[in-house]
Amino acid sequence: MKTKVFKWVGILAVLAGAPLTQAQDAWIVGQSAPLTGSNAAFGKDIRDGALAWFKSVNARGGVGGKPIELVTLDDANDRKTAGANTQKLLTANGAVALFGYASATLSLDAMPQADKAGVLFFAPFSGANPVRQAPPVVFTVRASYADELEKMLTFWTGVGAKQVVVVHYDDEVGKQNLAVVVDYLKKQGKTPAAFSIQRNAKLDANNIAQLMALKPDVIISTVLSGPAADISKQIAARGAFVPTSSLSFVGAQQYITAAGEAAAGVSITQVVPNPTARLPVVAECAKAMQEAGMAQAMNSTHLEACIGAKVLTEAMRRSKKADARSLVASMQSLGRYDLGGFTVNYGPGQNHGSKFVELAMVTRDGKLKN
Repeated sequence: MKTKVFKWVGILAVLAGAPLTQAQDAWIVGQSAPLTGSNAAFGKDIRDGALAWFKSVNARGGVGGKPIELVTLDDANDRKTAGANTQKLLTANGAVALFGYASATLSLDAMPQADKAGVLFFAPFSGANPVRQAPPVVFTVRASYADELEKMLTFWTGVGAKQVVVVHYDDEVGKQNLAVVVDYLKKQGKTPAAFSIQRNAKLDANNIAQLMALKPDVIISTVLSGPAADISKQIAARGAFVPTSSLSFVGAQQYITAAGEAAAGVSITQVVPNPTARLPVVAECAKAMQEAGMAQAMNSTHLEACIGAKVLTEAMRRSKKADARSLVASMQSLGRYDLGGFTVNYGPGQNHGSKFVELAMVTRDGKLKN
């Protein structure tokens, strides 16, 4: 069994551009991500953005002479599988940190395990309440969904939208996202309509008819790129247009690719700078991706993963030892860290590094413009 584990770690070390080492001689970073299934493009982009950065660090000698090895296990966007993967990463692989889980749902069974093991759970791709009100080992890079929703609702209510319809998943996290909108609009004497869907379910014409029957002035989407794209395309096929804003959770490039022409005019909140922005951190991450041999142009998911990987690397540099306990302590005392035009800030009781939110719109040529 031990031979198989080291063989698997070694293979992943090659993929990360790291020398072959045993787990105790490297910084093992564990990740469960959807590499297959309905959200595979998003999961692969998270992995690849982080992998590019870690490879660039390893090319410069690693951290404290030790390479960073990213071990990514496929969860196919399934909560139970993500939980089982987490157990493997903590026990068989000896991860000193867990990184870049693709949603709050995929994090639900993983965070308690990280807390019990005293292992850092870093940079999940979610601003939902479960990762904001989480155990002390959980640290985020991005703003909360409350921050994102306030940005988009301030805009739409400011231009006179009255009938707000929230598209959300019919599960624990989805209902919490709906509650954020309800609480915000309640202060204005308004109540949104809710349109719930099953996670990983396909939407048909009847679903869209039910959505349109709610007569939305604006649709607030809190779902992934697949269903969000289905909604946009089917509304367009009816010859209609409904103003729509999506949480960053949608995965901007993944949504644009899936929706095609129907994506035009949809606004998407962004929790990192535009991947075309002239900022040092953007240039660094784009260079890391290019040097890693990734032909795809860097998108916002790649950039967020790269930013998270860079923050984690800095915590490793400041850690007294290459172990889980020291890494958590390092994150707790990281303070203000400017990555090159994007700043995070951590400290005692401050586990959420950023409140950065921008509202960007998809143009007719499929670009995301702020």
